[in-house]
Amino acid sequence: MRDKWNALLARSGTVTYIPITLLTIAAFCSSAWQIFLPRTDPARYQCYALTFWLGSDATHLLPPAQCAFLHIAQPQPAFHMLPLEYPPLTLLLFSLALLAPLLNYQMAFVLLMALTSALIYWLLLRYGPRGAALIFVLYIFIGALATVQIRFDLIPALLTLLFIIAAEQRRWAWAYIALAFAVLFKLYPILLLPSLFIAEQQERGRFYTPPTSISLTSIPHDLWLTFRGAFDWYWKNLLLFLGMLLAVTGAFALLNFQGAVLDQLNYFVQRPIQVEATGSTFLWLAMHFGVPLQITYTYGSLNISSKLAGFVSLLSGLLFIIGYAYTLWMQWRGRLDIAQVSIALLLVFIATGKVFSLQYLIWIIPLLAYVGAFDAFWLFAWGSISLLTTFILYLYTRPVDLLLIPLVPGFIQAVSVRNAFFVLVTLAYLFNWFEARRRKPLPSL
Repeated sequence: MRDKWNALLARSGTVTYIPITLLTIAAFCSSAWQIFLPRTDPARYQCYALTFWLGSDATHLLPPAQCAFLHIAQPQPAFHMLPLEYPPLTLLLFSLALLAPLLNYQMAFVLLMALTSALIYWLLLRYGPRGAALIFVLYIFIGALATVQIRFDLIPALLTLLFIIAAEQRRWAWAYIALAFAVLFKLYPILLLPSLFIAEQQERGRFYTPPTSISLTSIPHDLWLTFRGAFDWYWKNLLLFLGMLLAVTGAFALLNFQGAVLDQLNYFVQRPIQVEATGSTFLWLAMHFGVPLQITYTYGSLNISSKLAGFVSLLSGLLFIIGYAYTLWMQWRGRLDIAQVSIALLLVFIATGKVFSLQYLIWIIPLLAYVGAFDAFWLFAWGSISLLTTFILYLYTRPVDLLLIPLVPGFIQAVSVRNAFFVLVTLAYLFNWFEARRRKPLPSL
């Protein structure tokens, strides 16, 4: 039995790849019933790709309901229509599946995501601690099985993992390039840019690190010593990162400035509180004290309208700023490495965000596996989060009106408990409760 277990945890060999093979089959079986439906996420990706290359008339090549979400008021030429909620470079990813026949587009996209998960698995085998690849499969299986192959979130998750591996290997230029592509596919990795810059300056010896014991009165002086050395900081790789973003975004802006720049910002700023976000629990509680709320379907998700929504959003934003600043403060003092600070920032962002979509767990799972977050605390806490997320997804499949799903018995309770666990994990990681930040040793390459 021990020999079989050791073979499963080995870094090479046929047995080593059994878990990812089983995960791929299970994920396909879990999402197969959606593949040919006209209103899935891959179906939306197909609309984006076709209308970009062929113009709005391309919608006639697909079922009428599939591209109705675009709300095309007048004909649009080719190379003009860009994704509403995603960076324009995602069209490259969406277009890869167009190499298959139109009827098989969603199948081709599923296969592309299956290859991406296999690549993450291989990276964890090679660069992660012993058992990292296996725990990646476990976390995906219990928390993201039905979404991992029909969303493209694996792509920025893969690029984020690559940027951390490159940074820890001191390959700074490659780390910035990987992070730039991650941002160009989905905006959230931009949160990690300051942590990468700080890590690079610290490693090069160009960043002032305050003493271990620091008092409130010495903070202004220590900050002054830090920023005084800005002219000595190494800026080349940061400029490379910004140049890549400006070049790609600028190229699409020449085609459609509104779609390449403004639409994404407006989409993020104007989006209301989603029914699964942490703030939604407070709005549900307020409803029992006489503050009415309304469920609406906008921005591709179920959201909550309430008189208190503005206050809850403001409070969430303030908590995000505090958590973000505290995390960078800990890195500045040398308490967090690049992998730990990346996980902390993503946890804070999701815990305080206006949206908590089911696929957000995919952003963090490869990073947790890479740092060895699979002791008793993580297996219990993250396992609970994952199982509750899967249960919430199951409730979405109930045969009721979409707007009535949040009223299904157990929905808001499951969301509230899941979010409570997520906040607990976030606080535990920030303050290292239960030794949550403890890393397992990486292999010597």
